[in-house]
Amino acid sequence: MNAKQTGAKQTGAKQTGIAVVTGAGSGIGRAVAVELLRAGWSVALAGRRVETLEETAALVPEGAALAVRTDVARPEHVSTLFSTTVEHFGRVDLLFNNAGTFGPGGVPVEELPYDAWRHVVDTNLNGAFLCAQAAYRQMKEQEPQGGRIINNGSISAHTPRPHSAAYTATKHALTGLTKSLSLDGRPYRIAVGQIDIGNAATDMTARMQTGALQANGEVAPEPVMDVADVARTVRHMAELPLEANVQFATVLATAMPYVGRG
Repeated sequence: MNAKQTGAKQTGAKQTGIAVVTGAGSGIGRAVAVELLRAGWSVALAGRRVETLEETAALVPEGAALAVRTDVARPEHVSTLFSTTVEHFGRVDLLFNNAGTFGPGGVPVEELPYDAWRHVVDTNLNGAFLCAQAAYRQMKEQEPQGGRIINNGSISAHTPRPHSAAYTATKHALTGLTKSLSLDGRPYRIAVGQIDIGNAATDMTARMQTGALQANGEVAPEPVMDVADVARTVRHMAELPLEANVQFATVLATAMPYVGRG
């Protein structure tokens, strides 16, 4: 594994380099990290449990992976994540801002404990901001300048599910953060986009296949898609030259109740 890298490299028309993936110990984060590692990216794997990060790394034993225990809601953890990544790999070319939580599912807003609300906001919004801020600072100062941030939004950034006030509020806010970061990054070759994902097959969405509460009060199973399809989409966004940007992408199981939901 190289200790230092001097900037994103070109493979044909595609760009690879140094990536930070948060929430890399499972689900979408793991799938994206594996996709990037197999494509030749060096990847800093961030998550709360080092053992699951190491399991992700072991899926691509020939890859250049670095596991960094990180709670994205804690500023000191985020600072350590990026300083460790730069110390080890030399720079940051990509942040996949993925760490998130649904919070307590199916709890009506009038019964939602404040601590639960705060936990979702701290992880999904404050954590995304802290990671984007750290990435932005590094990308602005490094040579060559620039990089890319991809925020993991959600179908809920557009349309809520029942009893999802905390999750939906954070995902709507993340869209505003994406737009603002995209605008502010222009002078520094920092491209910022968002991927909104619906019903990718992970542990977090396992209940969708057995039954999810619908807007009409019924409980019905929903189709899911292979999480690898999401990972390939993120990789496509990541490997564009910095002169091009996918501002927003929506990837969902074709037959899931999204269009017309509610």
